[in-house]
Amino acid sequence: MAKMIISMKALAIMAAVAISATLFSFSGKKGGEGFEIFLNSKLVLQQFGSKMDDVKSIELDNRFSNDQLVIKYYHCGQAGKNRSITIRDAQNKILKEWKFADVSTAGLSVSEASMACKVKDILSLHAGKLNLYYTSAQLPKGRLLAMLVTK
Repeated sequence: MAKMIISMKALAIMAAVAISATLFSFSGKKGGEGFEIFLNSKLVLQQFGSKMDDVKSIELDNRFSNDQLVIKYYHCGQAGKNRSITIRDAQNKILKEWKFADVSTAGLSVSEASMACKVKDILSLHAGKLNLYYTSAQLPKGRLLAMLVTK
C-alpha cells in the first residue's frame, strides 16, 4: 500500500512537471512577425518577435539623398494587405504617406514584396526626429518601426 501511495505521488509530480513545461513553452506574442529596413541593399535594422517593441534610430543626411529606404514587413510569412509607410512628427501628425499595392505571395517571396521610399523625400520633410510607421489591414493602428534622425 505504501509503495502504491509513493508511486501515485511520483506520478502526480511528473504530471505537474509535464503540464508546467507545456504551458511555459508558449509565449504571449505570436511568432513570425518582423521587419527589415535597408538603405539601398544594405541592412540597417532588423527586428523580429519580442524585439519589435524596441524602437531604434536611423540617421539620414544629404549623403544619402540619392538612396532609397526599403522596408520589408513580415506577417507570419505573408505580405500585408493595404500596406502603407508613413512619416510622422513628434505629435503623430502624418507628414508623408506612401501606399503600396497588394501582392500575391503565390510564387513570390515576402522579401520581394518590399516597400521603397526615396530618402530625399524624407529629408525634405523636416530636420530633426521623425517616426517611420508601417500600417496594413493586419495592423490598422500601425507599428512604429524606427525613429529617423534627419540632418
